[in-house]
Amino acid sequence: QVQLVESGGGLVQPGGSLRLSCVTSISMFPIYAMGWYRQAPGKQRELVARISSGGATNYADSVKGRFTISRDNVKNTVYLQMNSLKPEDTAVYYCNSDPHFSNWGQGTQVTVSS
Repeated sequence: QVQLVESGGGLVQPGGSLRLSCVTSISMFPIYAMGWYRQAPGKQRELVARISSGGATNYADSVKGRFTISRDNVKNTVYLQMNSLKPEDTAVYYCNSDPHFSNWGQGTQVTVSS
């Protein structure tokens, strides 16, 4: 079973930054497109950033220009740099492949509040 371990979340003021990391046990990690997803209270989980096996990136409109996804294929790790954070970015953030595996990690809580 694939293991996904997210970290780096926390409490930050509006306008602040955080860098999330996700270490995976996915075999053949480099061939998978990876994504960062988030789920806010009372809302469905949504894909906010995606990086292809070749490094091409795509972002949800709500985070475009503020978030940057990257990957390290040697470390089997995917990152999410989040800048200019807004209160509406508050959510639990998860990583997974895209399309995603059936199991999920525990996620990392990001709270943006003054």
